[in-house]
Amino acid sequence: MVCVVDYGAGNLRNVAGALKYLGERAAVTDDPKKIKRAGKVILPGVGSFGDAMRMLNESGLSETVRNAALSGKPFLGICLGMQLLFEASDEAPGVEGLGVFKGTFRKFEEDREKGIRVPQIGWNSLDETYGFFDGFKGKYVYFVHSFYLPEEEIEKRECIGAETSFGKKYICAVQKDNIIACQFHPEKSGETGIKMLEKFLKL
Repeated sequence: MVCVVDYGAGNLRNVAGALKYLGERAAVTDDPKKIKRAGKVILPGVGSFGDAMRMLNESGLSETVRNAALSGKPFLGICLGMQLLFEASDEAPGVEGLGVFKGTFRKFEEDREKGIRVPQIGWNSLDETYGFFDGFKGKYVYFVHSFYLPEEEIEKRECIGAETSFGKKYICAVQKDNIIACQFHPEKSGETGIKMLEKFLKL
């Protein structure tokens, strides 16, 4: 069974709908016991880093989610769910993330002359892909975000899953052992996103 973590801030319906389309039974839950027993775990997310971490901490789910990511079972972080796996974000100074990956998210700088408007909303291509994301190079996926992971924030190159550009080159997906995470929304990325979710379900 796949568990989609419900901590009060997530694109849960879209993720669950995409999984249902693929014929996968998914439990949208905030029950630590169900998350612990699940064969696979998905951490979705929309909204702000600080609010999301507050809700995870107040609900007692932060330790459950961190343990799930480190358990060895397939784990997928989506959009804010990717950011939460890191140590920090400039969006919420002083707020600690789950710390599964080292690094801090930074805010995009607007450059209207070059067409860079924050947040980045819309389709962008995957310029470089590695590991789990091999085969998706050049494909377009859907983004909605104001904060990004610079290349210099990733500790090990082998943790990079995909890179793209929005004014500057940045890391839009990461991978480590059983953990896959992407800044974009596969559940909103058409056929490409469906293929990624299908690949995750086969892990």
